[in-house]
Amino acid sequence: MFKRVLKYFSIKEWVIWLSSITLTVTAFILFDRQNYLTLIASLIGVTSLIICSKGNPLGQVFMIAFSLLYGVISYFCRYFGEMITYVFMSMPMAIFSLVSWLKNPYEKNKAEVKVNKITRKETVFLLVLTIVVTVVFYFILKWFNTANLWVSTLSVATSFLASYLTFRRSPFFAFAYALNDIVLIVMWVYMSIISIEYVSVAVCFFAFLVNDTYCFVSWLKMQKRQNKAN
Repeated sequence: MFKRVLKYFSIKEWVIWLSSITLTVTAFILFDRQNYLTLIASLIGVTSLIICSKGNPLGQVFMIAFSLLYGVISYFCRYFGEMITYVFMSMPMAIFSLVSWLKNPYEKNKAEVKVNKITRKETVFLLVLTIVVTVVFYFILKWFNTANLWVSTLSVATSFLASYLTFRRSPFFAFAYALNDIVLIVMWVYMSIISIEYVSVAVCFFAFLVNDTYCFVSWLKMQKRQNKAN
């Protein structure tokens, strides 16, 4: 079992995952040491991303757990936009994505999803839908007196975009999540100015950015390989 897991990931993927884990734990030790829920969520998150980079549905199981934990963390920081986004949008979409990935394996290989390419018509539909969702959430977040309203609203837009593309098995889901990571880094850096313990969360999303960037490149290669084989 251990040998199979060891061989499943490439040396590059092991380096990315171990570096992300080390960076996350180090930041927690240096700046936090109290909020273990944040640490657990961060470790689950980076693990989810490296598994998703392989197109493995198991990554969505980890994403469901991360979404729930991150929602709880956001609630206590009054980032209601993040809480609502991850608990009521990202988590349900991760569940739908899990079902979608399981139903669409690549050549009966349950450990690899079949990459999908969305049409231009669907892309236009997605952009319009994202705008509508973003506008609606802006007023919801404003009513909740959400901290950093504009940044939180932008986070909703990128999160929705990423969640939809994940469900549709498009390589660009990872690109959308990378954009979301940049937004969240800005958000948590601001919180770090108020309280230094949140530096660990900002560092966590920097690790996410690295993983999502790799995931995007990995999915493009996976799409090319699958198309060539077919």
